[in-house]
Amino acid sequence: MINISFPDGNQKSFDEGVSAIDIAKSISSQLAKAILTATLNGETIEPGAPIYASGEIKFFTWDNIEGKKVFWHSSAHVLAQTILEFYPNTKLTIGPPIDNGFYYDVDLGEETIHEADFEKIEKKFIELARQKAEFKMRSQTKQEALDYYKSKNNPYKVELIENLEDGTITFCDHANFTDLCRGGHIPNTGLIKAVKITSAAGAYWRGNENNPQLTRIYGVSFPKQTLLEEYLQFLEEAKKRDHRKLGKELELFTFSQRVGQGLPLWLPKGAMLRERLENFLKAAQKKAGYLPVISPHIGSKELYVCSGHYEKYGADSFQPIQTPHEGEEFLLKPMNCPHHCEIYKSSPKSYKDLPVRFAEFGTVYRYEQSGELHGLTRVRGFTQDDAHLFCTNDQVKEEFKNVIDLVLYIFKTLDFKDYTAQISLRDKENRSKYIGDDANWEKAENAIIEAAAEKELNTVIEYGEAAFYGPKLDFMVKDALGRSWQLGTIQVDYNLPERFDLEYTGADNQKHRPVMIHRAPFGSMERFVAVLLEHCEGKFPLWLVHNQVAILPVSDKYNEDAQNLLKLLNNYDIRAFVDERSEKVGRKIRDTEIQKVPYMIILGEKEIESQKISVRRQGKGDLGSFGVDEFAKLITEEIKKELN
Repeated sequence: MINISFPDGNQKSFDEGVSAIDIAKSISSQLAKAILTATLNGETIEPGAPIYASGEIKFFTWDNIEGKKVFWHSSAHVLAQTILEFYPNTKLTIGPPIDNGFYYDVDLGEETIHEADFEKIEKKFIELARQKAEFKMRSQTKQEALDYYKSKNNPYKVELIENLEDGTITFCDHANFTDLCRGGHIPNTGLIKAVKITSAAGAYWRGNENNPQLTRIYGVSFPKQTLLEEYLQFLEEAKKRDHRKLGKELELFTFSQRVGQGLPLWLPKGAMLRERLENFLKAAQKKAGYLPVISPHIGSKELYVCSGHYEKYGADSFQPIQTPHEGEEFLLKPMNCPHHCEIYKSSPKSYKDLPVRFAEFGTVYRYEQSGELHGLTRVRGFTQDDAHLFCTNDQVKEEFKNVIDLVLYIFKTLDFKDYTAQISLRDKENRSKYIGDDANWEKAENAIIEAAAEKELNTVIEYGEAAFYGPKLDFMVKDALGRSWQLGTIQVDYNLPERFDLEYTGADNQKHRPVMIHRAPFGSMERFVAVLLEHCEGKFPLWLVHNQVAILPVSDKYNEDAQNLLKLLNNYDIRAFVDERSEKVGRKIRDTEIQKVPYMIILGEKEIESQKISVRRQGKGDLGSFGVDEFAKLITEEIKKELN
């Protein structure tokens, strides 16, 4: 007999060889039907595989992210099987789950897959899924696995196997299909009721541009047809909110092949939007005691050798810049922290000087693979709202709380209401991969946990997710469509103070290492603007939007009056413009709505005679007539409410 415990603390005894599905049946038949995957002592197991050891079991359904991941991983197997039905000479590579579905990278040889092929692939996929084929795992020796894929003339799988240890290699079979796989599958293919092939794109083998180009086929699958229909509606909404589309329509940014991939060009409206965001954060930082610093866009290679960034990122990043002086090399700045360490070091520090908080909107450069570039969310040059805090161990908790306050203020002001704070700590067992004193780590981890609790954050703790140099707190924010984004991070660092030999003189008159805290509430200006654009669908808050008011004269003869009104509004620091086009006022109103301008002023004979202006609010329609002073007060009060 084996003893199985459950998350609620209950235990049951079962015969050896019992499966996760059998255990679920002992609780309820409904649970057994719903389970997609399970873990035993934290390790994923096949739902139908025999269990021979005691331990704690957890079940996962479609309602859990773990269940969805296994569902989509299993669907990737069926997709590969389907591709082989139509293109039998295809060489398979890898097919992982992703945030919304899955993909499979394939080498089609001379064949191609177009959007017109998606429907037939979907139909065949569901036809194969209805066979209710079970997923079964089996072990293979390294030689057997190599021989199998060599016989298939598949160099990609051979390469993967060559990097695996003998005794760790497993295959997964279902129906007539076999794939190299570590495991984690749903009970059978029949649970997949609906599928949508979403796109096909080029992708380099292992993300390396020097390797062969493959075809990446993206898909998403569901256990119910209705869920697919809901997802397709979601996609339509996401298209409307795509920041690349909105950025073009609102004239915020553009890209140029001549300038280079992944290097955004900010247009005047976008540049002013960024400036307002920066000024907003700078004002908050000033109140919180941050000191502005500026560092160059390049640095000596030795700076990044010292920080460790060259060893970690150098091979895959922009290559060193040569100067006329032999042996002299510079790098485009991949991050701001080494520069800030040198700024800290430029003058002696006492414990009385700490904490020191340096803030910079610093532009950094990282060579992302071309296939990974996506609008503003993944670029090669981006500006971080970076700050680095240097403090004593005893100050870490208070500094964390202050940064949390700043992040929450930003979220509140920009209407991000749904967020979770992930606390990333060391692995409970393996401490060898972390640097720094155990006592300091424990103090920092406890400080983060306590700070998050005192701020009543909705938190999850992830063990083993800490950086090697310290624990961290990441904010996961859901946008208007329910998508999760990492916005805002706070990290404790024991590594760089050691590498740069940073010191302060303590109350005991001895030298001590400061603790370094990395902090970026926005993350990067580019990514944040992209997320904000999609979250609010381009309808920015009144304080942030480029044009707050559109003045719409009903005919050309009121253009001069409109210009006079514009001057009056400018005196109140209201951002407005006059639409002087010879169009009917109805057309002007529609176009202003499309431009997502919050307020419209209709100006005609009635308004001139009454010395009142007719005001419309985007999405609300006619608000009535106002005096200019009264309207200006309305705008001011709304902005004040948004920023407080």
